[in-house]
Amino acid sequence: MKYLEGLNEQQEAAVWHKDGPLLILAGAGSGKTRVITCRIAHLINYYQVKPWNILAITFTNKAAREMKERVSALLGEQMNGIWIYTFHAACIQILRQHIDKLGFDRQFLIFDSDDQLSLIKDCLKALNMDTEVFPPKMVINTIGRAKDNLMDPDEFESVYESDYRMSEIGKVYRRYQETLKNNNALDFDDIIMYTIRIFRENEDVLEFYSRKFKYIMVDEYQDTNRAQFVLVSLLAKYHRNLCVVGDDDQSIYGWRGADISNILDFEKIYPDCRTIKLERNYRSTDIILEAANQVIKNNKGRKHKKLWTDKTGGEKIVHMNFDDERKEADFIVNTIERRVEEGGSYGDFAVLYRVNAQSRAIEDAFVKKRIPYKMYGGIKFYERKEIKDLLAYLRLLVNVSDNISFKRVINVPKRGIGKASLDKLEEYAQKNGTSMFLAAANASSIQGLGRAAQSLEAFTNLIYKLMSLKPVMDLSDLVEAVIDETEMEESYRKEYTQEAFERIENLREFITAVMEYEAEMERMSDEEIPENADPDMPAEAKEASLEDFLYKVSLAADTDELDLNEEYVTLMTLHSAKGLEFNEVFIPGFEEEIFPHYLALAEGNLEEERRLCYVGFTRARKKLYITYTNERTIFGRTRRNPVSCFFSEIPEACLEVSKSSRALSNFWDEPTYDRGYEKKRTKSFGLGGLLTRGGKAIDLNDIVKPKEDASRTYAVGDRVYHKKYGEGTVSAIVKDGQDSTIEIAFDKFGMKRFLLSMVQLTKL
Repeated sequence: MKYLEGLNEQQEAAVWHKDGPLLILAGAGSGKTRVITCRIAHLINYYQVKPWNILAITFTNKAAREMKERVSALLGEQMNGIWIYTFHAACIQILRQHIDKLGFDRQFLIFDSDDQLSLIKDCLKALNMDTEVFPPKMVINTIGRAKDNLMDPDEFESVYESDYRMSEIGKVYRRYQETLKNNNALDFDDIIMYTIRIFRENEDVLEFYSRKFKYIMVDEYQDTNRAQFVLVSLLAKYHRNLCVVGDDDQSIYGWRGADISNILDFEKIYPDCRTIKLERNYRSTDIILEAANQVIKNNKGRKHKKLWTDKTGGEKIVHMNFDDERKEADFIVNTIERRVEEGGSYGDFAVLYRVNAQSRAIEDAFVKKRIPYKMYGGIKFYERKEIKDLLAYLRLLVNVSDNISFKRVINVPKRGIGKASLDKLEEYAQKNGTSMFLAAANASSIQGLGRAAQSLEAFTNLIYKLMSLKPVMDLSDLVEAVIDETEMEESYRKEYTQEAFERIENLREFITAVMEYEAEMERMSDEEIPENADPDMPAEAKEASLEDFLYKVSLAADTDELDLNEEYVTLMTLHSAKGLEFNEVFIPGFEEEIFPHYLALAEGNLEEERRLCYVGFTRARKKLYITYTNERTIFGRTRRNPVSCFFSEIPEACLEVSKSSRALSNFWDEPTYDRGYEKKRTKSFGLGGLLTRGGKAIDLNDIVKPKEDASRTYAVGDRVYHKKYGEGTVSAIVKDGQDSTIEIAFDKFGMKRFLLSMVQLTKL
């Protein structure tokens, strides 16, 4: 049995286990996939189990394909008949045979997300329910979560009987399910729920499958939700030979329904189960593992285990502190460039960030250095839908003849202008030799447009209004006006989904890019023209303009596609990186409210954020870099957040002391969180709290939290002076967390808003 060669003691014990429940706690990089595939091979080769009596369930199609390939390499044709599927693929096999018991034809359809959205809208319309009050995507998500918890319309309405809003959604849920059935269709969430319903209502079907699958193995068990837990429990009911493999320390998908208690409580549900811990790591160095172990041990809701390796003498973790995110990004690209020059390759590196909006500054740095990169788990910043929509609006302000941009945003957000109306408008514009925008401005004179004419003219009036603001507003203010006046952000806010909130964050991050461009132009305007400037080339623009900004963005987008090498640096979110590994890993934004994320802090999900940190650390094979900044402009606002609370949990012995970093060697005790952006700390920094910058001593506590400035007390009606906008009058002061926003009506530039902690004003 050659496949047993090289297995360690714990792996071999898991492979040899035959009957009864088995919990395999497989730490990061511990070879769990090899254990599962070898166990399948051993059941067939040694214990003479028939292939069709084995069911192996994974979470992704990619994982299922990989498992099939590995089992095939071990067994060849002997594997024929094994069920190696994702949860949904396995259930579809069952539904194809038995869904008629629920009144469906066996040739049922599966509606995708676009089909779902259209159907929900039809249901809302039929029930005379306002989509402003009940946004379709929010309704879909609510129904999907109910299905994950096996709540049918009857139970949903019963549970939420006294909740008006949820009971109304219950009516939509009922009509939605009825309409699906009328179309002989299921949505994605129905697949598992209906399989369970068949099992519960048809004992003979359940008995058939629970007897058929004598050995069941479930990978990534920590990511299962309630419906998946119930499904597996029913299938294992007869033989009870259920083997689940997972790592509670890598449970990072609670926000999408995963229930960590499924793995934590497995030994309670199956008291006779055998538990095997795979703690030997074959991926990372001892330094990286020690840091990961010391961080994750602070979680209370976990099974105790400690990763170890015989890879001793690894490089210490680099930790660097920078003034802002641009210098942080420069460090990342410069380090990669240097390491490649020393003999490495671009494919050795990954940059893992907590939120998608962080990628913008990092991408810009890669573009400038012409370093090839590829993004996973997300779309490049300027290619994201919401960013392309915003750019289309801005392009219209420059050129109303841009029909492509017009068609992109005419229904963003939705304005009820149908395809037939747009086709008619386009035909009219072509016949009359004009743009669709100019034709839309006089839509009431075009026959056959009906009610769409009013919406088209309202759209053009909105664009004309924004065009009138262009000459009198700073570019960043203009972009904010576009987002506000078009209600792009508000439309996403109403969806109330994780994706929608990320889109809002990206819109705010776009404002950050514009602000940086303005600052760059301001710096250039202060510079003299060099003596060796090319006389045959026009001088570079030194004033911020929308046209110039769009030009720079289009160049950046073109360069994004540059990939002359087969190797590239990987950019992705920490969530997307689970299951992957790289020689060297950068984790930027290691700051409070970035990582851990502010929503997690507000919702009390610090332990899941810590698990995400553990996942990030254990992606690195050889070297790990964590970086943080004194201030970061993100989501359109400049923040001064302390370094992440997870930093203080890393042993000092694991950290590299670098003269070029503002290394903070001794950190505060466990923080207590306020609702605002500042944090109370119970211990001051080490190193005497002092470093130098430009020859001057700096108090590190001032880096984290600015000193209180008595001159920052203002009242409505105060006259103030700003170096850029001149004199003005304070019109409002609005409390925002522990900071405040001040509104000033400037004599020459109109109304401006600033964070009080950041703006430089002089009282008059």
